[in-house]
Amino acid sequence: MAQADGAGSTARERPGSLLGDMTEVASVLYGREDVRRRVEELGRTITGDYVGREPVLVTVLTGGAVFLADLIRVVDLPVETHFMAISRYGGAEESFGRVQILLDVEVDLAGRDVVLVEDIVDTGLTSRYMLSVLGARAPASLEICTLLDRSVRRIVPLLPRYVGFDCPDTFVVGYGLDYRERYRNLPDILRVDDLAALRADPDVLAPLLTDAAA
Repeated sequence: MAQADGAGSTARERPGSLLGDMTEVASVLYGREDVRRRVEELGRTITGDYVGREPVLVTVLTGGAVFLADLIRVVDLPVETHFMAISRYGGAEESFGRVQILLDVEVDLAGRDVVLVEDIVDTGLTSRYMLSVLGARAPASLEICTLLDRSVRRIVPLLPRYVGFDCPDTFVVGYGLDYRERYRNLPDILRVDDLAALRADPDVLAPLLTDAAA
């Protein structure tokens, strides 16, 4: 889910990386290899938990798509994938997590094992609302798998079954997470240390995109 504009293993900067020149704005929180290993571990766990079943993995566009794409490739089971798109009524806290559903799952979820795949769970308000929407469709089971769990900001009781990393209370970008639709394609997850600088110049980290592709 989207994070407010507002720790696990930490990868070291790669030699020659432009990030070394930008440490005042952002730093690596979870490096690409940390993310890859953790996604593989989650895939193995889900595979073991759903042996003999065909889980339905649902994610909310756009942030969760990167995580979902990597996750399904390490789940050694038949799976279905579906996407939802939502629009918030103001901020998550203002709307108590209620959203307008713009794109919905079109298959019958009754009796199915459903996993809601999230990029990040924050206050829990929107995730709880999505669980209520999906739960109303009578699935056999319903769980959350989130790459990042920023539980320090939780407002409502919510305990995802599958968690990649316990995220500190900081703004993050990369690996599907964005700032004004930028940086979703960074392979590392960066902690933004100077949010004011990013607000002033949303493209300040753009050179990292070229560096990541090198």
